[in-house]
Amino acid sequence: MEPFKIIVAEDDKWYSDFLSYQLGLIPEYEVVIVRSGEELKKTLYTRPDVITLDYNLPDSDGLSLLKLIKKESPNTAVLIISGQEDLGTAVELFREGAYDYIMKDVDTKERLWNIVAKIREQQELVGQVEELQYEVKKKYKFEKFLIGKSPIFTKLFRLLEKAANSTINVSITGETGTGKEVVAKAIHYNSKAGKSKFVAVNISAIPEGLIESELFGHEKGSFTGASARRIGKFEEANNGTLFIDEVGELDLSSQVKLLRVLQEREIQRVGGSKTIPVNCRIICATHKDLKSEVENGNFRQDLFYRLVGLPIGIPALRERKEDILILSKHFLAEGGSSSQEIQISEEARVKLLHHSYPGNVRELKSVIELAAVLSDDGVIQSKDVTFMGGGSLSSILLEKMTLKEMNTKIILQCLDEMDQNIPAVAERLDIGKSSIYRLLKEQE
Repeated sequence: MEPFKIIVAEDDKWYSDFLSYQLGLIPEYEVVIVRSGEELKKTLYTRPDVITLDYNLPDSDGLSLLKLIKKESPNTAVLIISGQEDLGTAVELFREGAYDYIMKDVDTKERLWNIVAKIREQQELVGQVEELQYEVKKKYKFEKFLIGKSPIFTKLFRLLEKAANSTINVSITGETGTGKEVVAKAIHYNSKAGKSKFVAVNISAIPEGLIESELFGHEKGSFTGASARRIGKFEEANNGTLFIDEVGELDLSSQVKLLRVLQEREIQRVGGSKTIPVNCRIICATHKDLKSEVENGNFRQDLFYRLVGLPIGIPALRERKEDILILSKHFLAEGGSSSQEIQISEEARVKLLHHSYPGNVRELKSVIELAAVLSDDGVIQSKDVTFMGGGSLSSILLEKMTLKEMNTKIILQCLDEMDQNIPAVAERLDIGKSSIYRLLKEQE
């Protein structure tokens, strides 16, 4: 670990030695003494973590020196040390970026230790956050998550780069399992807003009566169960990206409210009267054809044009069969050293290539992970490649269970296969959405 660098700028030899000694008691602190403003200027290239600055150095004006430090080394915390208590001067110094103002008195040692320890803790946290942001961005580099060489996928890659290099809203369409949220994250983390928050909300997973509260927040007591104020997804994503998944499931009343927020760039919490400005990029996704929804009167045309921005369609896996084997090898490599050594036999390859993959990339990943476990002697054979889609209901029927248990298992399995898309599952099974919400509540 690099030492924590501190410069003590103090012309009084006894006092500079005192400060240096006290700070030097901490082994991780590297302390350097300078006795003039000119000496201090020559050390700024080292980018110290902290500078304790005597406000009355004989050759320099304290305020001018502070401005220079913040210009040359903006991340350096500057502690002003002064023998005089001047509130007006202190306020001006804080405005120019001073971290704290310390009086030369009997408590100086304790205050100095506490403040420097706090600065160090804060800088370590900043470093951890920056490292985490770097790791997240590295994880979502296009070339790392966009696995494939098919022409249709190469075209998609170019569109995503355009989306990342702009601030335009983005609308993503694609079947369940194609990776719409992963694509949205990659656009965000490769954009200028990549250091800001990425907030996701899945409309299909929210009961209709709670959509407004989820998006815009609510005040305490605004409805039954609102026991405290809660901020919504728009506020949470301020200055970042809000990903609205399954936006096509919004009812017309919620569409009107969403349109107003996109137009006015401000929200009102449920039960509140105060308007709150919000500024976030919108990336939305849906498995529906929104244009057809507009034509059928299910989706507002004005909202459609607000959201569509840069339209990106993610191809189904069956439309890019050239990538199936490439993805299969990638998933084996992801599985660790033992999986990396596993080969795929010719018969298994043929079987993989001839499946339609209704669950898309997510299904292929699941199939490969299971095949790797079932394989013997480091080779995946045809018998190890198992597609669950067609035989899943049959396996349920073979189990001993009540009709209610069977219904529960079918609904839960459909939710899993359809990415927790409640409206789509309700339509597929011809049941009410309320029945599914009730079932999920029982499972909690």
